[in-house]
Amino acid sequence: MSTSNTSGTAVASSHARTLRMVETGLLLAIATVLSVIQPYQLPFGGGITVASMLPVVLISYRHGVKWGLFSGFIYSLLQMAMGFGTVKSFFVPEDYAIWAGIGIVLMDYVIAYTVLGFGGLFRNQLKTAPALCLGTVIALLFRYIVHIISGAVFFGAWAEWFFTQDGFYTIGAKIVENFSGASLAVIYSVFYNGLYMIPEIIVTVIVAYVVSKVPAIAKKIN
Repeated sequence: MSTSNTSGTAVASSHARTLRMVETGLLLAIATVLSVIQPYQLPFGGGITVASMLPVVLISYRHGVKWGLFSGFIYSLLQMAMGFGTVKSFFVPEDYAIWAGIGIVLMDYVIAYTVLGFGGLFRNQLKTAPALCLGTVIALLFRYIVHIISGAVFFGAWAEWFFTQDGFYTIGAKIVENFSGASLAVIYSVFYNGLYMIPEIIVTVIVAYVVSKVPAIAKKIN
């Protein structure tokens, strides 16, 4: 290989890395801003946003799952940094043991946001629209599952109280009557986290489909 070809390859590689870093920073900034806009919020954490997780999914789709997971991890740190200032966003009860507090942080922040990096799983297997939409479903579903596990383990003790609140009526009473312990905690966590994650998944998939029709946005970089 000639010196000029080697030099040209190095320049192209450097340009690609710079583009990836700049684009990732921009998309993470957009995701962070969108995460603040929550038309609907739950009292103990969680809320419906304007497809705030899609930028992270896009990073994974455009640059690959490994880079997507790294970006998802960085996004989790940004979310933690923002959450430290607000009780509702960074909810760790004062009477919880230190191990529980660490567990909540790891599950509801680090792992829950890092798994968004799986959004690019189908980037080389399907056409743009189905790849991006299915990747979005999988990534957000992973996050939902992580929150379900965290909610059952760390907040399951509130299950009975939750199902006796206004709005559940007969179904809440039947659930409490027929389930208890770990099973009740899991059902509670599925319900609670589903109140915002299921609408979030639907909204994000719709926006992902629209974005997939914009070649400049949905294009794979490598």
